[in-house]
Amino acid sequence: MTLVSRPVTKARETDEAGQARGTRRGAPYLLTVALAAALVLLALLSAGIGAYDIPLGDVLASVRHRVGLGGHALDRVGESVLWNVRLPRVTLALLVGASLGCAGALMQGVFGNPLAEPGVIGISSGAAVGAVASIALGLTFFGNWTVTVCAFVAGLATVLLVYVLSREGGRTEVVTLILTGIAVNAFAGALIGLFLFFADNAQVTQITFWQLGSLAQATWPKVLAVLPCATAGLLVAPLYARKLDLLALGERPARHLGVDVERLRTVLVLVVALLTAAAVAVAGIITFVGLLVPHLLRMAAGPGHRFLVPGSALGGAVVLVGADLAARTVAAPAELPLGVLTALFGSPFFFWLLRRTRRRQGGWA
Repeated sequence: MTLVSRPVTKARETDEAGQARGTRRGAPYLLTVALAAALVLLALLSAGIGAYDIPLGDVLASVRHRVGLGGHALDRVGESVLWNVRLPRVTLALLVGASLGCAGALMQGVFGNPLAEPGVIGISSGAAVGAVASIALGLTFFGNWTVTVCAFVAGLATVLLVYVLSREGGRTEVVTLILTGIAVNAFAGALIGLFLFFADNAQVTQITFWQLGSLAQATWPKVLAVLPCATAGLLVAPLYARKLDLLALGERPARHLGVDVERLRTVLVLVVALLTAAAVAVAGIITFVGLLVPHLLRMAAGPGHRFLVPGSALGGAVVLVGADLAARTVAAPAELPLGVLTALFGSPFFFWLLRRTRRRQGGWA
């Protein structure tokens, strides 16, 4: 009896393990379909809901009419609201959310821990300092691109500073990373406060926009301004998914497998700075999207970066389009700052993640 039951038990356990692996293997495809469907639905709802409601059928009819697939145009007010106010904002939310989500996944892969995120370690604040400085000093040397260029340069300098200061003995400690981020955020906040002190009333209004985060000033020119940076970063990032998987094994194994670790990190740091600067340049400081989205997807579908990097971009777009819709409608006719809203929901998740990580490691030592 014993001789028979053991093979049966082992076979049952093997079968259950195989089913679990099969379910895990199919999770990325299911999540991709679910996220894409959620993004389309949220985009359509966001385009129609507001102070001037546009029925979903009319939104679809107007879009089909514009692309030459039938449909019909709306009345003059409806067309203006949809195409000059709502759709630029939805498109900008999609680009900013995708940029922040992808940047978060890359940061976590580069630093090898799930607590890394551009906002948490100061990159967003650093990029905002560049944008705020260009506003307060009245810089216009790159025309409409001045704010974006200044945000990019400041974001790049910040991420390089944090990376260098967090390295100890050839590796990056998560506690050092977070503490360095706290110091950089404090210093960036002080610089923003200094610029506020010397700015005039019009400049103070613009600087406040960067501090709170908002998509209220979305226009098609702003979409076109951020589109090249976001597109370049989002297209380049998935190309390094395999190398990030190898880096997850550790620096030494990755080097033995042919990965130039320092070059990889340098390139991805540039991509993160590009994506973050593009987002901050048009939306201000929006935190926790890059922390929350990649970690939730990693919990659902595993740590493979082939799905995690593009999936985080898609998930970030879903989160920010939904958050922007909530920011416009929850306290209507007033509008909640988008950065404040994401921080309110992201902070408790970050606290939970800190405790969960510490419990699993048995302390930070």
